Amino acid sequence: MGLITGLLTLPLAPVRGTVWLAERIEEQARAELYDESAIRAGLIELEEARETGELGPEEIDAAEDALVERLMEIRGVVGKEGNG
Repeated sequence: MGLITGLLTLPLAPVRGTVWLAERIEEQARAELYDESAIRAGLIELEEARETGELGPEEIDAAEDALVERLMEIRGVVGKEGNG
């Protein structure tokens, strides 16, 4: 990048920095969303909440359904990637 180009695009630096940061946050969020160990840990926490009566049956069922759905989605995505 030349000096002139650097000076002319300098005002855009905060925007580029913000976009870069947003992309890193998205990558981290996706990594956590599709982490099987995190889903398993969530299921264990739900089981503990069930045993202690911390959450109601409807709440636990809804949370379990969401976690199992994510787990199935991960395994479906992983299976498709392995075939390609």
